[in-house]
Amino acid sequence: MNVDIEKVASVSPPSDKKPKLTTQDPDLSDNTSLTSRTPEDNHSNDTTLSEQEEEEFIPPDGGLKAWSQVLAAMLINMLAWGYPTAFGVYQLHYRDTLNLPEAQVSWIGSLQVFLAFALCIFSGRLADAGYIHSTIIAGTFLVVFGTFMTSLCTSYWQIFLAQGLCTGLGLGIIFMPPLSVVNSYFKRKKALALAISAMGTGLGSVVFPAVIQYLIPKVGFAWAVRCAGFVALGISVVSVVLLRPVLKPRRSGPVFEWEAFREGPYLLFTLGAFLFFWALFFGSFFINAFARNIVGFSTTDSVQLLLITNGMSVVARPITGYLADNYIGPINMHAFQMFLLGCMFFFWLAVDSATGLYVFAVFLGFAMGAAQGVFGGALASLLKDPRKMGTRFGMVCTICAFSSLAGPPTAGAIIDRSNGSYTWACVWAGTVVVMASFTIMTARIAVTGLKLFVKI
Repeated sequence: MNVDIEKVASVSPPSDKKPKLTTQDPDLSDNTSLTSRTPEDNHSNDTTLSEQEEEEFIPPDGGLKAWSQVLAAMLINMLAWGYPTAFGVYQLHYRDTLNLPEAQVSWIGSLQVFLAFALCIFSGRLADAGYIHSTIIAGTFLVVFGTFMTSLCTSYWQIFLAQGLCTGLGLGIIFMPPLSVVNSYFKRKKALALAISAMGTGLGSVVFPAVIQYLIPKVGFAWAVRCAGFVALGISVVSVVLLRPVLKPRRSGPVFEWEAFREGPYLLFTLGAFLFFWALFFGSFFINAFARNIVGFSTTDSVQLLLITNGMSVVARPITGYLADNYIGPINMHAFQMFLLGCMFFFWLAVDSATGLYVFAVFLGFAMGAAQGVFGGALASLLKDPRKMGTRFGMVCTICAFSSLAGPPTAGAIIDRSNGSYTWACVWAGTVVVMASFTIMTARIAVTGLKLFVKI
């Protein structure tokens, strides 16, 4: 069913009678003049191309304005995905203070990740319609409000509503708009730009747990969480200032394009992503619990191990993005890194010492970051119309929301039923991710045929 975004958005669209601007922007094109603003008239510097200019528009693939969009997207990723990825720190605290099993505590983090994915279909469509800044502002309010409410919680259901529900809603709203903007500024360097944007996930998953873990013994859990909320607010403010959409808004069209699933490659990619995110968060949610319960780490050492894992994911993302753009292709790279990540989950079975766990954490973090870093670039390479990036990507994320919701509780239930052993949880995660890798390769074959050396 087609939905007119103009009827549901809170900001009125611009009038068609606005005069054409004559300002030239060297970061966009030497011969491209700018036209009327995006629907958010309070941002006077936001400019979009007319329909004729848009057809002739060539993404700059660089320049100050283009890379500033990447910085803004990286900051939003730092919040949208770095914050929930750091749930392992919260999980240890909640389990100790509330005396609850792993599976039950995992539902808080899983709900957060679920909503971060599920709302992408709506925020992505609003991004395509041009409502970039107002969407991020609304999401930021929910994130900060939910974080401050979490600092006041004393029971499981309160934490579930504040951190899981409220914060999760905000994370889902802010994620898609910057990604859609970055996609419109790059073509040849698209995978690299999106991979650098994705570095924010790793940075956030280092910054947020480090802030909380460092401050808890000094100021207490409540103020440590509030400080994380102030960090989130600052990140969002900078991002809103930097973001400048360039493509003409697509304000009419379906929120969910069912006909997209008639495209074989897109359908297979979605299935592969569903499997991938089902098992992905097993590593970041449970490696610190494994370190403490199986290997004998202290709580502080187990959190430091999580920081090492997340830090290595930061290193991996730009490397894989560069290789994908220049040598391998984003889909090929995505499938290959998925396969390596699946193998890493199997290698987890052999870890039984502190030294071995530190070495394993380095490789696991790199594999997780590499597999996630080219996810956006791989999907973008399947799209012919860049204006549909928000909608199509949001559809995939919404479907993946259900697998990411079930993933950590599934792993937690397997561990609980195995009397605390991680063996079968590792087997489950490795099998699922390897299956996802083969599914992505099938999507690649649907595009190129059985040709082996094809960059895509």
